[in-house]
Amino acid sequence: MFTYQMLFLYFLCGFIFFRIALVIYHPVSSTMRHPYKNLFFTIIIALISQNIVFAQSKKKYLAVDEGVVTYSFRNNGKEMKSQRPLQLFFKNNLAHLVQGTSQESKEAQYIDYQEQVTWQILTLKDKSRYALKTPFSTYEKAELTGDTATLLGYHCRKVKVIIRSNTIEIWYTTDVSLKGSPSLSVAPGLGLILKTVRNGNFETFATRVELRKVTNAEVDLPKDLGQIVDEASYRRKEIDNRFTTIPIFSKQQINFTDSIVNPGDGLENVTYRYASGTIVLKKIKLPQGGNYQVVADLTQYSNGDAYDRTGSVFIIPRDREISFLDGLRKNVHALTLYTDNQGKEYQGVVATGQYLPPMELMRFFTPFGVRQFNERSKIAGYHWADSVNYKQDLTDLLPRLRGEVWIGVFIGNYDRGGHIINLSLELHPKQADSTKKTDWIEPLFNTLNLMEMAGQNYATMFDHDSLTVSVNIPTGLKKLALRYISTGHGGWGNGDEFNQKLNEIFIDGKKVFSFIPWRTDCGTYRMSNPSSGNFGDGLSSSDLSRSNWCPGTTTNPVYIPLNELEPGPHTFKVAIPLGQREGSSFSAWNISGVLIGEYK
Repeated sequence: MFTYQMLFLYFLCGFIFFRIALVIYHPVSSTMRHPYKNLFFTIIIALISQNIVFAQSKKKYLAVDEGVVTYSFRNNGKEMKSQRPLQLFFKNNLAHLVQGTSQESKEAQYIDYQEQVTWQILTLKDKSRYALKTPFSTYEKAELTGDTATLLGYHCRKVKVIIRSNTIEIWYTTDVSLKGSPSLSVAPGLGLILKTVRNGNFETFATRVELRKVTNAEVDLPKDLGQIVDEASYRRKEIDNRFTTIPIFSKQQINFTDSIVNPGDGLENVTYRYASGTIVLKKIKLPQGGNYQVVADLTQYSNGDAYDRTGSVFIIPRDREISFLDGLRKNVHALTLYTDNQGKEYQGVVATGQYLPPMELMRFFTPFGVRQFNERSKIAGYHWADSVNYKQDLTDLLPRLRGEVWIGVFIGNYDRGGHIINLSLELHPKQADSTKKTDWIEPLFNTLNLMEMAGQNYATMFDHDSLTVSVNIPTGLKKLALRYISTGHGGWGNGDEFNQKLNEIFIDGKKVFSFIPWRTDCGTYRMSNPSSGNFGDGLSSSDLSRSNWCPGTTTNPVYIPLNELEPGPHTFKVAIPLGQREGSSFSAWNISGVLIGEYK
């Protein structure tokens, strides 16, 4: 690279040759009366000038031996201004990557060019620390493409690397002594990487290279690295540290028993059991503010019950005069009544001016005897699951998941061993402008008889009838939707569990939505159902298609947009053609609906 120092040297050399020539060829010139003396001064000047140039060159070399590189990001050609700039500090063959401030960073990242390794150092919420050391040799190797480019005035070579099926194009330079990569896993052993492009659209690019002094505090590895662990252990801690987990139930039994003694009412973080042990309930405190993606995480396995059972995770709204908690503490008769056209009464299933039904978070179904019956059902090539994990995004219900919340889990069963569950809520932080804002949530109906074992009736009101409920829609909503969950039950050939039935939803007499809730993928979950019966045609009971559920799965809500609904009172009606009884067998439909609105 041509520099001003080089130009000065060329000029100085020419000047010296010129003065020597004058001495040799014009020794008695009037301007050179003391030629050797002038020659001596010329040489001295040359040496001083050379020393100055050397010093400047040395100063320049020291400057490029340490410095800071700043990176920004583009996606599909558009700069991502919401992403905080990434900085790389380099000194003494050590690079330190920082995004945001060092105080905000949960993980410190370093590239050590002396030892040819990368370091990741994770500090957990409890201040414990873990470190992962990875040799350069374990990273994917980049291949030269032959292309070059000039970036920020530096000559760069282009290489390419494939990482987990992602094509990464890389431009790097060796014109300076600085080294580093904006990502530890992307060719850390090259020179200074000034740009990467992933899959042709996501770009990380250097915006500035500062050749300046770097303090030890900006670049040095911490003295306390913490516990050095293997990659698998580190990755698990890294993932868990990115969000907050709120444990609710741990190894909690849900079974049928008559030996329940609950503690006093209203205690926080204490487990209450109701409906002969088939409901567990707890009062918890959730964050009052903040934007999160909320995920329910439930694990279940059999502790004696071999059958598939209906399960539900729910919360109890308490902003009306009567709540579902009254029914649990007293009896089912404390709940408001809904009467069908045949005079049959159903307890606590619809919203009224005095009562809101339980708000269902997640509908799930236990498989046939997972874990408990694995050893009793040995089949060559069948590897039974140890448990079933159910996860569901509840972010649209976030306003009801703040502050004090009564949350419960129901599994309908008459087994003394029953089931074991673990339940937690995961709060994944989100930026304010990336979270859907929901301001108004109103539970409308829930016909799942959570208190089945305490006398709450099955939802058979659809027999030559429909479910109706009135609600007052507030003014000022710009978005409104019905979150609707529906599953059919009646476990014999002609029962609604195994027959497709049309669900129709009417508002003020006008049909707004209809569909047939149905699942055809139940065979996918065969390995969670060791106790499922097998038929002569080669199918298992757990393989059979069902009315919107399978043994070992959750049932996803259906979202019905109601943006055209005007403010004021409205009547909702759900109509389903209920299958007829056969002896002691009958069908029922467990439906729940929650109105979700967003203000203008």
